[in-house]
Amino acid sequence: MNLIDGFTWITRSVLSAKQRSVLTVAGIAIGITAVALLTSVGEGLRHYLLDSFSQFGTRIIAVTPGKSSTQGMPGVLNSVKPLSIDDAESLRKLPYVTAVVAIVNGTGKVEADQFSRDTNIFGVSSDADKAWKINVSQGRFLPADDPHSSRAYAVLGSKLKQELFGDRPVLGEFVRVGGTRFRIIGVMESKGQLLGFDLDDIIYIPVARGLQLFDRESLMEIDIVFDEFTNSTNMSDRITRQLMSLHGIEDFTLFTQEDMLSTLDDILRFITLAVASIGGISLFVGGVGVVTIMMTSLQERASEIGLLSALGSTRQQILSLFLGEAVVLSCSGGLIGIVTALGIVFTLNMTLPNLPLSINVFYLLLALLLSLIIGLIAGILPALKASRLNPIETLRNE
Repeated sequence: MNLIDGFTWITRSVLSAKQRSVLTVAGIAIGITAVALLTSVGEGLRHYLLDSFSQFGTRIIAVTPGKSSTQGMPGVLNSVKPLSIDDAESLRKLPYVTAVVAIVNGTGKVEADQFSRDTNIFGVSSDADKAWKINVSQGRFLPADDPHSSRAYAVLGSKLKQELFGDRPVLGEFVRVGGTRFRIIGVMESKGQLLGFDLDDIIYIPVARGLQLFDRESLMEIDIVFDEFTNSTNMSDRITRQLMSLHGIEDFTLFTQEDMLSTLDDILRFITLAVASIGGISLFVGGVGVVTIMMTSLQERASEIGLLSALGSTRQQILSLFLGEAVVLSCSGGLIGIVTALGIVFTLNMTLPNLPLSINVFYLLLALLLSLIIGLIAGILPALKASRLNPIETLRNE
């Protein structure tokens, strides 16, 4: 029996029992579709979150107060020291630094005439718009006043402006924050939401005013943006040396945007694989279906196998025929499942463009490989039994 004869035998075997073959292919296709769809959800979520965090730039280092350290015992001890506006101003003088943002934030009531709204209040430096790549749609951002004695200016997020003032002009109007009047000098462009946090429902005020408003001694964070002529490692060393010269000890913690994005990427990839493994359960069920179908086929075609053996077919050839049939069924289901998944994702992207779905070719190829492996594994037992049948006994029983 040559290769063409073997392929013809497999094709006829699959087509001769159409209902059985369709059920087997459908079982595998459903499993592959489930894996492909679940991984597309995971990949879409990964791209969405990484793009959301990357919109603020990748050359950012965040400094927070307090240094985590172990002291030879279980648990973590924190020593929290304040970060000051003077610390932020000293970092502004470092080489390669393009922007420094001192940050303090909280929530509070913002009032305008008879309207009021509880919202997020950010006390920031004048570089915040450039550092975070946020744009002003009306007016201007906070000016570079004396960092310790800034004028009572405010910039509103687009949603907050709409809630308090509607469509009327707001530049030059006043809002009250914590009993203090702030003159509105700008309105930000809409940025949407990030992890449930509404970036448009914010009011920006000078950082010194924010410290007074929240009665804080320490900044919550200092963001340092550096240019492309250095890297995060070198910049982190410079920041550490500068702050240690002011504080005497390393009582602060640095986070680079690259490290945060890398960690987030690793976590999201693991989640995607975990979700795909859940979908793999349906593939296992499909594999069981292939085994059942192949065992049934073996019982029905015992005489045919006996005739092949009597005509000179070797055990190896019969083994290959049954394995080939199982692989054809599984791969057919895999291809149909992938095409179905692509169609569903394309349709959802057209009808629901905001739904984060993204097809990764690697996972599609992995799903197809899984269907091939399932076919091989599911066909081994029936193929072995078929190759070991006694041709005389099978023909006599027939």
